[in-house]
Amino acid sequence: MDHPKKQISHVIHLLTEGSPAHQKRALDTYFLPDASFLHPLCRVPSFSRYSVPLLGDIDSRWVIWMIYRWYKILSPRILLDVECSEYNQSLHILFVEIRQIFSIFFVPFYKSDVHLTTKLYLSQDPTNGKFYIKSQEDLYQSNEVVKFFWPGGATVVWLWQMFATLVCILGALLFAPITWMEQRQSLKTNGVKGS
Repeated sequence: MDHPKKQISHVIHLLTEGSPAHQKRALDTYFLPDASFLHPLCRVPSFSRYSVPLLGDIDSRWVIWMIYRWYKILSPRILLDVECSEYNQSLHILFVEIRQIFSIFFVPFYKSDVHLTTKLYLSQDPTNGKFYIKSQEDLYQSNEVVKFFWPGGATVVWLWQMFATLVCILGALLFAPITWMEQRQSLKTNGVKGS
């Protein structure tokens, strides 16, 4: 990519909505051969050429391609919107906010509206100045990731999160004397007068 922030939407659409040939071409064009991939449900560590019987030489980019192919098989029609992207030039990290409609082909009438942030670590080739993806990390909240495989699961996760919040409040109030003692000790140790 010459301009990561401007071009990333097109790359993501090729990977998710494109044909298998578009997916492969996008991976070969924009990902390094030893790219890594992290998702709440799967992981591809970075590795270069590795010989596998019947498959020949593979690398981590090939494994990422298999994940994208399986993703497309599970949900042949994906609707995706890249809501925004922010690029940190000094760290070469691109953050992309994505909303997608994912529907599994064998679960009729179920569609999950999922929101995620994708964190892309980029590497710039000194010879041509282009940027390549060296790592993709898909960040989902727990209530979002369950939407892929558990209709209604997001509600259960939401209820659990609300229950956990209530436990935090009760625990903080019940054990407030511990907090007060820790604060007194901190003031004594640091020599700072509290208000």
